[in-house]
Amino acid sequence: MSSVKTLAAVALGAFSLTACATKGFVRQQVETGVAAERTARASGDSSLSNTMTSEFAAVRTEISSVKTDVEALRRDLTALRTEFGAKITAMEDGMKFAMPVTFAYDDASVRDDDRPLLDRFVRIVNKYYGGSMLTVEGFADPSGSTKYNLDLSRRRADNVAAYLAQAGLAGVSVKTVGYGEDRQVAPGAEKEQPGAQANRRVVFVVETPAASGQVTSSIQ
Repeated sequence: MSSVKTLAAVALGAFSLTACATKGFVRQQVETGVAAERTARASGDSSLSNTMTSEFAAVRTEISSVKTDVEALRRDLTALRTEFGAKITAMEDGMKFAMPVTFAYDDASVRDDDRPLLDRFVRIVNKYYGGSMLTVEGFADPSGSTKYNLDLSRRRADNVAAYLAQAGLAGVSVKTVGYGEDRQVAPGAEKEQPGAQANRRVVFVVETPAASGQVTSSIQ
């Protein structure tokens, strides 16, 4: 539309000249106007092209960085699974880590055997899940009253959360919850029965904010 207006203005000015104005002069004025319009358009296109090229380069760099982070996370989660037997499930808003962090009968102390696994978990959360919400869920076997098992499972979750903080967990919000004898891995197994120790466990849920841009992986 600007080209039409430019040409109209030039033509109108040409035709209002004195009688000595010739068709050649008018044509020259029109051609000059067209040339100026093309130059301005080319300049604008060049500026836009440079801007888009710069933005595309920035996007490509960001995509490459995200791909690198995803591959690094995948390797770390695979190691957590193969070295420690962790079961990792991707959720819509985060990750669930069902790891073999278990407890002796009627005990809420963190076992020495589980510390290397918890230390590795801390490094992964610190590296990939800053700004997230980490929930430590505690469980108990069915031995004892419902009230006692709820309290015991909470103490287990609290003690594990305290160890994570001691191991250097930072940059995340942590909450603990006890589920007592709910969600048993080995239904009915208690005390020293086979499978009972798996009921005495903690589970970790990492919830990433929707807008946080945190990296997730689909490792199951």
